[in-house]
Amino acid sequence: MGEIHHADHGWVTPAASYFVACLGAFVALRSARWALVSRGRTKAVWLLFASTSLGAGIWSMHFIAMLGFSVSGVAITYQLGLTVLSLLVAIAVVGLGLFTVGYSRRPVLSLLAGGLTTGLGVAAMHYLGMAAMVLPGHLGYDDATVALSIGIAVFAATAALWAALNIRGTLAVLAAAPVMGVAVCAMHYTGMAALSVRLDFSRGTEGGLMALQFLFPLGVGLGCYVFFGSLAFAVSPSRTAAQPVLVGPAAPLVPRQRRPVNARH
Repeated sequence: MGEIHHADHGWVTPAASYFVACLGAFVALRSARWALVSRGRTKAVWLLFASTSLGAGIWSMHFIAMLGFSVSGVAITYQLGLTVLSLLVAIAVVGLGLFTVGYSRRPVLSLLAGGLTTGLGVAAMHYLGMAAMVLPGHLGYDDATVALSIGIAVFAATAALWAALNIRGTLAVLAAAPVMGVAVCAMHYTGMAALSVRLDFSRGTEGGLMALQFLFPLGVGLGCYVFFGSLAFAVSPSRTAAQPVLVGPAAPLVPRQRRPVNARH
């Protein structure tokens, strides 16, 4: 069995991955809030920003944390195809959950369905990313710990969707984002705790890319583009997107203008 290290560079990679998870959650929650008070194409754009930010945040958190993962005595590389697929899965399933909640007229049912779908998708992203590893050995998982990690993923996804529906205001979002970051990191490291590696040096390791050749530049570039671009857009929305559309009894009453009284001739 290979000796596994989850923080080969100390607390640098766990701290950086947690920060990225919090940043993605913050941008996603702000964007989702503006989506809920918007209509038409503007609503879809906000939901797309939220989906991209949260999905890419979860994916970036995973692979930044993986920069600190190592197995004693072996070099680890990553398959390009599965790595990109895991990113697409993360964004797609988070988008499915957010769009379900954003457009459904049954909030409780959509919250449960979206949370389950999104949680399973986040877990799929994690284990696809693990399957992308190329090393001289075979990966094994403890079934009970895997099930626990999936449960945490579903809980975290449901909490994220609930927060998108209910949390308002910048201070509230700033308080909720670190909690969501903890949930995302808990899912990741629980899944990593389920892992074991049985070394087999007869197994080929060709065709992979080193983490710093591929994952680090891609993660940093994507993170800067999505997070800081979305952050600038999310915290300074247009007046049209920020104003809720009120209809029925909630609509403001406009006082009727009195007709001028004609003066006597």
